[in-house]
Amino acid sequence: MPEGDTVWNTARVLEKALTGETLTGSDFRVPRLATTDLNGWTVAESASRGKHLLLRLTRDGRPPHTLHSHLRMEGAWRAYAPGERWTGRPAHLIRVVLRTARSVAVGYHLHEISLVPTADEDSLVGHLGPDLLGADWDPAEAVRRISADQSTSIAEALLDQRNLAGVGNLYKAETLFLRGLWPWTPVSGVADLTGTVELAQKLVASNRGRWTQTTTGSLRKGETSYVYGRRAQPCRRCGTAIRKADQGERITYWCPRCQPEP
Repeated sequence: MPEGDTVWNTARVLEKALTGETLTGSDFRVPRLATTDLNGWTVAESASRGKHLLLRLTRDGRPPHTLHSHLRMEGAWRAYAPGERWTGRPAHLIRVVLRTARSVAVGYHLHEISLVPTADEDSLVGHLGPDLLGADWDPAEAVRRISADQSTSIAEALLDQRNLAGVGNLYKAETLFLRGLWPWTPVSGVADLTGTVELAQKLVASNRGRWTQTTTGSLRKGETSYVYGRRAQPCRRCGTAIRKADQGERITYWCPRCQPEP
């Protein structure tokens, strides 16, 4: 699931493949950048901000630029050696190809692809709240932002990237289970917002550096989550059937006994 930890891991893949290398070619398969040529630009840094990926590029005599992309639900970057077969996804899903002398980075099913002066990055990510995996992580600021709307549900507040950047549906559902919170509880009804956002950060950070996401501590298939993806299966704590329902534009999972409606 492309949440904050997955995006952070993807940034490390691109860092290993591209950072310090000069691009020998680029291919953008999106209309707005179809004629863009990054040949001769050097990849100075690969960074993540919440669910956003930022490749910062430099070239003598020109202002630094940032190539921005968003994975959403289906996006992925893969790195290959020159001449290696691209096996990540079907070819029709390729949106970006970046080549260097020692590697090829291929972006599949990417969204919101844009190239802007690095000085203008805030136009793309400046609205985001504190990054759960960033140096700017500040639980007090996340709580301040969430508290600005006391009537919204805690589930929707955690998913709002303007409050804190990096929580997706998986970590939302698991955080609320571990805190014993009914997903539709209004922010005003959450006794310990600080503890809630700090737990969300710990869950995301615990999976940084690996691709298998777990909130239970187990990496075995079928044992990695408490409620997420487990509709009608017994709760690991009490045995009650896990429920699933639409909530806003997303779905949510919860245990009706461990997370009772107030």
